[in-house]
Amino acid sequence: MKIAIIGAGNIGATLARKLAASGHEVKLANSKGPDTIRDLAQDVGAAAVTKEEAVRNVAVIVLSIPFANYSDLTNLFDDVPTDVVVIDTSNYYPLRDGHIAEVDAGKSEAVWVREQIARPVVKAWNAILAATLSDKGLPAGASGRIAIPVAGDDSQAKATAMELVEATGFEALDSGSLVDSWRQQPGTPAYCTELTRDQLKAALQSADKSRAPGNRDALIKEFMAAGDKLTHDQIVARNRAATA
Repeated sequence: MKIAIIGAGNIGATLARKLAASGHEVKLANSKGPDTIRDLAQDVGAAAVTKEEAVRNVAVIVLSIPFANYSDLTNLFDDVPTDVVVIDTSNYYPLRDGHIAEVDAGKSEAVWVREQIARPVVKAWNAILAATLSDKGLPAGASGRIAIPVAGDDSQAKATAMELVEATGFEALDSGSLVDSWRQQPGTPAYCTELTRDQLKAALQSADKSRAPGNRDALIKEFMAAGDKLTHDQIVARNRAATA
């Protein structure tokens, strides 16, 4: 499958590496131009291109950029066929992104993204830490395999996203519609808590929309204050405890 990844940070670069290793043809782009990521792209098995080149002649476009930057992509999809699957991996953090009134008022993050780029999206890989994505994938059927929620409104697009999630080493769980994707946003029990399929189902069901923003903001302040003092496992444990 030909895949474009826009965004070469921890999640985007890790996805490029894993999907290329799975046999997919991957193009990687960022906001600064291909020369700034050429060595990275070569290392992960992708081609470094501009974002305009990335979205040409592909079946899937993965968007892995800071949440507030989606408005910069408005014209990127003008010539992209409507059957190309667009996957959003982003998360909204007001401390980083600034406050966005519609999202603060309760609009699902992925719905807001869809409106910014004027294209349907599938929400996937947002509820996983970069180190989890990099190091904790397991083959299908393995005991204790971590599950990843996948939300969207188009069944075919969602199926494609779920296939790719499986290719990265995780159990893909259909988490419902894009409107309901708030259940996998920061501050919910499903977010960055490394759960198995059955555990993730229960976590999505138990999510409390009114509590999630407060959990999100409290946790990010705690993690920023701790710097590099917390281990990966400690971060997962704190996410679990604060959102339970």
